[in-house]
Amino acid sequence: MSGDDATTEGRAGSVSLTPEQQEFQTYVRRWLGENAPPPPPERLPITPLEVMTTGQRDYLQAWQHRCHDAGLVGADYPTAYGGGGHEGFQRIANLEMGRARVPFLINIVGLNMAAPTILAHGTEAQKQKFIPGCLSGDEIWCQGFSEPGAGSDMANQQTSAVRDADDWIVNGHKVWTSLGHFAKWMILIARTSKDHKYDGLTYFLCPIEGHPGVTVRPLVKITGESGFNEVLFEDVRVPDAYRLDEVGKGWTVAMTTLTYERGAAESAGGGGGDGPHPTQRLIDLARETWRDGVRAADDPVTRDAIVQRAIVAEGIRQNGRRARVPALCDHPMRLPLQQKLASSEFVQHNARLGVDIAGARSTLYKLDDRAPDGGHWPLAYMNSYGHTIAAGTNEIQRNILGERVLGLPKSK
Repeated sequence: MSGDDATTEGRAGSVSLTPEQQEFQTYVRRWLGENAPPPPPERLPITPLEVMTTGQRDYLQAWQHRCHDAGLVGADYPTAYGGGGHEGFQRIANLEMGRARVPFLINIVGLNMAAPTILAHGTEAQKQKFIPGCLSGDEIWCQGFSEPGAGSDMANQQTSAVRDADDWIVNGHKVWTSLGHFAKWMILIARTSKDHKYDGLTYFLCPIEGHPGVTVRPLVKITGESGFNEVLFEDVRVPDAYRLDEVGKGWTVAMTTLTYERGAAESAGGGGGDGPHPTQRLIDLARETWRDGVRAADDPVTRDAIVQRAIVAEGIRQNGRRARVPALCDHPMRLPLQQKLASSEFVQHNARLGVDIAGARSTLYKLDDRAPDGGHWPLAYMNSYGHTIAAGTNEIQRNILGERVLGLPKSK
């Protein structure tokens, strides 16, 4: 048996597989090889966060549904909630979907944030109601954390929720709401008490699509895409049955969500990406780019820059392996924050290098047939700033690492 059959490798590094996991790996590879999706009806964005048309949504939603039916999504979740009931299978499925470079799964908030948070904090009724739709992609979710006046201070929430019998009346304004225009549900933090900053927050599973009092407005980014939005609430009724965990525990629940959003734990589904070698696309670009009659791949400075990116990629993989060894996790926040920082900046630096390699032709955008790699690199570079802002800006992450992990004094 080859080493590739006995192990799997990805962001989390190489691990030995059990016989059952090896069988699942073989099944996933075969299924992906036999069930490649048809070409999309229109160009897909780089990530789910930029999905903006109904054509893109319908295509990606159908693909996620097929992957879920095949057992490639929610593989580690209990069968009672629409999962596969296994352990350690989802990492395999995610890696194989990345290797196959199949389309990403659209319901990124449902898979990476809502489902694991509901699994950790929800009632049995909430788990049975909400998790299956997250996994299948039938119900798209969005995230209602950011507000226009809150910046990166998530505790400074001004959206309010006031109890009215068996309902809560929500008023406020959320912003940077990816997929809000297609979402049926939102994970929502609202202020239920003004007397306490942290203990005055409560976490809700809020209906969005067609719900009275909810207004979704698209926001256009520098890329020209409008995959995220602002969402306004005017006397919106949310049943108390949709409150997640206890009143005043919203901050604690949100920390669970952020743990998954920052990539500190395995998500419920994968897909997309550049396969197991994140620098391969840069190598291909360098081989296809000519400068003054010489390939960029033959330029020693360019070659060294790509090697440096490969070294960082390997460091991120090894850091992921470390995160799975409890004895090496000296602080619960260190590795999640470290991974978020390193991964988001890796994406950004890769994209910048791609722009540099393409040179003057990197000014050609995605609609220009002459654009290198279909105009991927300038689009990726502009989009990359979302990665360094989302889940708490990288500046905030560095402050938290310095103050809470390294014990440095608070910055003023």
